[in-house]
Amino acid sequence: MPVDLERREGVAVLTLNNPDALNALSPAMLDDLDGLFDAIERQPEVRAVVVTGAGDRAFTAGADIRHMREATPLEAREYAKRGHAVTNRIESFPKPVIAAVNGYALGGGCELALACDIRLASEKARFGLPEVNLGIMPGWGGTQRMARATSPGFAKELIFTGRQVGADEAKAAGLVNHVHPHDELLDRALEMAEEIAAKPPWAIAAAKEVVNLALEGDLQGHLARELDSFALAFTTEDQREGMAAFFEKRSPRFHGR
Repeated sequence: MPVDLERREGVAVLTLNNPDALNALSPAMLDDLDGLFDAIERQPEVRAVVVTGAGDRAFTAGADIRHMREATPLEAREYAKRGHAVTNRIESFPKPVIAAVNGYALGGGCELALACDIRLASEKARFGLPEVNLGIMPGWGGTQRMARATSPGFAKELIFTGRQVGADEAKAAGLVNHVHPHDELLDRALEMAEEIAAKPPWAIAAAKEVVNLALEGDLQGHLARELDSFALAFTTEDQREGMAAFFEKRSPRFHGR
């Protein structure tokens, strides 16, 4: 299975499990993740969720670029809609979701972490929205959630430059709540999840819903605009060049068309 589920008392641990591909978010993994959240919602004994990645290198390095490389704008939009559906599901999920970021959280992986309620990072974690290096832009909610979690200026810097930030810089910017030694990360995430799971579930669900309201404006309208812009990137030569350069392991040569 692309995603492993383990139950620990009142906590469900979801592990993105394709370490050879840095836990890339393939369509199958997105489907599996979505289905597991459906199952967990129907289990009242589960009161909190921890999401992490298999292996020591990555939480998830993001969307599956092989799946996107030859996509038409409409196909790209449908893939982005799938990513939006999963991240929106996590953000609105009635139980708290903690991301235990144990390595790379790039592109869609960073966007997945941003959709979680609380983000804990290993000292080895690295975050980024490097889509610009592929000739595109974030398409799974990153333009909105990064700005809301940190600041518009920090979000623009990461999106415009494509650079990665380490755990300490991410914490200073408000992107993560706590940084832990790598070998202690999952234990610390479970401790927090178990503490929350001991609280009254209705109160936690209601509090999550109301706190999320503090971040509103027209989030869904902005996300719809992001979807349109992401899909339009697939009409450009720069998108084809960026993804070709990725697979050819060279620097891309963008020409603005």
